[in-house]
Amino acid sequence: MRNSPIHVKRAVVAAVATVCALALSAPAQARSVEKANASPTDKITVKVVTVNGSGCPAGTASIPSSDDTSFRIRYRDYAAEAGGNSDPTDFRKNCQLGLQLDIPQGFTFAISSIEHHGRINIKDGAAALERSSYYFQGQSNTKHVDHWYDGPLNKKWVATDTWAEADLIWAPCGVSRILNVNTELRAYAGSDESETNSISMKYTDGEVDTIYHVSWKQCA
Repeated sequence: MRNSPIHVKRAVVAAVATVCALALSAPAQARSVEKANASPTDKITVKVVTVNGSGCPAGTASIPSSDDTSFRIRYRDYAAEAGGNSDPTDFRKNCQLGLQLDIPQGFTFAISSIEHHGRINIKDGAAALERSSYYFQGQSNTKHVDHWYDGPLNKKWVATDTWAEADLIWAPCGVSRILNVNTELRAYAGSDESETNSISMKYTDGEVDTIYHVSWKQCA
């Protein structure tokens, strides 16, 4: 039995509609996959290009590792002391590092959180401070984040800086900018100034590195 012209016409229309639907759905799926893939898979590489400050003499700060989500800074001689036989200028130590980051093409990044690790040994009535901030070359310095400690304490310490999504500072797209990271340690003597009080971020004391976590965004 032969198909009527009407049946043939309906079949052709249905086939064309199916092909069009498939053609339209394929790009939509590709776009959704591209949008979901908002992070690169290649790791970032980080190099220390400038060093300044009493807490990180030349050769004592390094980048031991990095991947696509974070990088680490290792300090080998970073400690503040007050009281005892310490020098009066040792109560405050600071470090500013200029970092060159090579990141995958088509992406920009922001520092989403920082984990600071160290050791603290302060007596009754003494106190200590860890302070940090960061900014990209050509931008204003971020507001510093403070972590205060009151004695008596003798332990490893961990301090975490976090920022809300709306407060993240993104590196400019398409240009290379130095990332400046600043940290500061302070120790204040207690009621007995003959006792030494200290706070450190020294890897040689058995502490882990300072960890900078990054967020990613695709450049337009």
